Formats: sequence, C-alpha cells, structure tokens
Amino acid sequence: MGGMPLNDMPWWRWRSNVRSALHMLSDPVFHQEYWLAGREGYGDVTDAVYRLVEDTWLDNWSAEKYVGTIFRDSAEAALVDAAALRVLRIMHQVGADAPVSAYLAHPGWPEAVAAAREAHVMLAVNDAEDPDAPPRSLDVLRIMNGPA
Repeated sequence: MGGMPLNDMPWWRWRSNVRSALHMLSDPVFHQEYWLAGREGYGDVTDAVYRLVEDTWLDNWSAEKYVGTIFRDSAEAALVDAAALRVLRIMHQVGADAPVSAYLAHPGWPEAVAAAREAHVMLAVNDAEDPDAPPRSLDVLRIMNGPA
C-alpha cells in the first residue's frame, strides 16, 4: 500500500471488499487469465458482484448513502453506483449462476468493465495505491481485513 492507509475510512473493511470487486470486474486480462481459466483463489463474477453489494446493499440504494463511511466523496459514490448498476443489470439478464463466458459475451459487458475501471481507478488512487497492480486473491483480502 502507498501513503494513505486503507483503514482510514470508518467502514474500511466494506471499502476493501468493494474495491476488490471493482478491481476484478474492471480488468479484461484478469477475466481471461483467472476467471475463464478457472484459477483458484479469485472467485468468479458472481463472487465479485456479491462483494460489491453484500454489505452495502448497492443493489437497493445509492452509494451516496455511504459517503464519509465507505466512500470519501460524492464523486466516488457516483462512479461506484454507475458500475454497480451496469454489472447488476447484466447479472439479472444472464443469471447469477451463468458461466463467466456468458458475462463476457454480453453486449453490455465492455461498458460495465469501463464503468468498473473508472470507479476502481478513483478509489485506488484516493487510497494511494497503484490501480494497475494485479487484483489480490480472496485469501489476501481476508488477511487484509482481519477479524471483524
């Protein structure tokens, strides 16, 4: 990590889960080399979407609700909302249990990836981290988040 600690936000564990999801959703090379290849330790699209909405309920309300707790400002919240809505729309169309290839083949997927990338970059930069570093495994995410 860079200069700004990830845990400077009150609900930093939730932020790290959202960031992890956006990071994985935003990286087409990762999709090919990890998700399509079935590499262990990184989950799949459904796992990433679950991390995005699990604690935040971004499938029910706006990220704006979490400015000051998970998100630093309205700009972060707006980008996260845009990404979450695009990914959730695709998930509802292809089904939560669809194979990774169904997501990647969806005509809206490139737009969802671009929205996730924009949100990921802003959050990573605001946390003083390199947005182009490879996504962390789910085991590393669990270690980073430690016990609740």
